[in-house]
Amino acid sequence: MSKTEKELAFLRDLYLENDWTQRFAELFDKNFKFSKEEKVLYVNAGTGTHALGIKEKLKKGREMFGLFENAETLKIAQAKADAVRADVIFSDKLPKETFDAVVADASLVKSASFNDFFATIVQLSKNQVAVFLPTKGSFGEIYSFLWETLFEVGLIDKGAAIENLISELPTVEEVKEKAESLGLTNVETVTKHEYFEFKDGTEFINSPLVADFLFPAWFGFLSEKEKAKVNKKLAQLVDAEEGALSFRFSVKATLLVGEKA
Repeated sequence: MSKTEKELAFLRDLYLENDWTQRFAELFDKNFKFSKEEKVLYVNAGTGTHALGIKEKLKKGREMFGLFENAETLKIAQAKADAVRADVIFSDKLPKETFDAVVADASLVKSASFNDFFATIVQLSKNQVAVFLPTKGSFGEIYSFLWETLFEVGLIDKGAAIENLISELPTVEEVKEKAESLGLTNVETVTKHEYFEFKDGTEFINSPLVADFLFPAWFGFLSEKEKAKVNKKLAQLVDAEEGALSFRFSVKATLLVGEKA
């Protein structure tokens, strides 16, 4: 059964903010420096942890805005901001104004929607743009098991959908080319391999990251009954392959930074 936005918001705060999102946030923090930006917007701000961290580092008088995916993540983020009396402006409505710098978390944006998302980010910026996301080469360990899983449960005719998952992930060069086509200059990228480890197949498929965020975005081509069969067989295949060893998959985390001409 699908979870509500409120349930997903709590799961994101409890499990994703300090693991999944933190990996990308650290990549940004180590490779991006603010200079004279007066107004900064953070798009897809999760439950606010990284946005509030950035606000702490900004010079006095600089304004921090956060754009949230929905009202439930916004509520959690606002509670955090209120607790530390942070002077921030949070909303779940697309702003009509532009900002000196826009930071965007595209780590959970569907690959097929990324180009439109990126174009919106660039439109919101007057100058600096920074976006981070998984690029091609991510999730390879999972994809290799999915082919066999579909075959084992009699759904190999849907293998083309897995092929689409793989092909839709952009390469670092494609992301850079897209940035330049949108008018960004001085485009630079930084990539780091991140690894997510689980003790066995069951822990893997039941983890909030996989069960509530990755798989729902990937498996829209399956019925609920088919999803249950795929999950069960996938866990079995992971355990059969890995034995007593833990299972891990890798993500090619990429940060792109550019300037509007």
